[in-house]
Amino acid sequence: MTLHTAHREHAPNAAPSPRISVRHALVVQGERLQEANGLLRVATNSSLLLGLALSGVTVALIGAGWALALNAASFVVSALLTARLRIAGRPPKQTSGWADLKEGRREFASRQWLWVVVAQYAIVVAALNANVGVLGPLIAEEELGGARAWSVVVAGQALGTIAGAGLAARVRVRRPVLVAVLATFPAAAPLFLLAGPAPVWTIVVAMFCAGVAGDVFGVLWATTIQREIPEEALSRVSSYEWFGSLAFAPLGLLAAGPAADVLGTGTALVCCAVLVVAATGAALLSPAVRTLRAPAPAPEPVPKG
Repeated sequence: MTLHTAHREHAPNAAPSPRISVRHALVVQGERLQEANGLLRVATNSSLLLGLALSGVTVALIGAGWALALNAASFVVSALLTARLRIAGRPPKQTSGWADLKEGRREFASRQWLWVVVAQYAIVVAALNANVGVLGPLIAEEELGGARAWSVVVAGQALGTIAGAGLAARVRVRRPVLVAVLATFPAAAPLFLLAGPAPVWTIVVAMFCAGVAGDVFGVLWATTIQREIPEEALSRVSSYEWFGSLAFAPLGLLAAGPAADVLGTGTALVCCAVLVVAATGAALLSPAVRTLRAPAPAPEPVPKG
């Protein structure tokens, strides 16, 4: 979740990653961070849905080659827009890369809530990767009617991510890391239902709920990191967070196929769901995860007169 975050910035049923640029903390006031993160994810997730729809239309009208060329041009436009962003800078630090790594490791290791959730998501992302890349499409082909059913399932989660980001921008919780970790549990529900297999509509509903919960995680997690980590260490800590969260992601894909052959696709999905639940439950054992509190909101100004 960083986590969410991660590999996609939204792969279907992927771990909530998070994942919002730490640079946000330099352009948004502290009390508006969560709102800004939620707004960014609403825009990002909506753009992803629009991009998926437009890509099919573009390929149909002008061909795959031109579609790829337009996609490449969009990166150029993005770079030009980013280049116009002005952020107040600070003098560059005269340190070596090795010193930066040690500083980031020290900041990362000193916060139990941070490394516990990253360890949790190393397992969660691997399990969800196995579903996204191999097991989900395989069970859809075997039991649910093929690609059409899987596309509906994936669309359910995509819509959920938009709703979740909008919700997360407004919700205010005193223990954001605890709520974020609890929001990981719904990610296991679609895996159990796919293993059934349950009717497609129930899987779609579960995927929608998982999408909502995943973006609640993403917004709360990113906002907490931006609030709790010193500005000068944000990029280094974020690097460790991303690396840790994605460390086992390739293993999920590597193990999914053999597991499906040996255990059966349904049983392999149940194993992935159990891993999600077990890793999330283990993270809740951390006192720092359960007790870290968000800053109290600033008092409303008293009107004069």
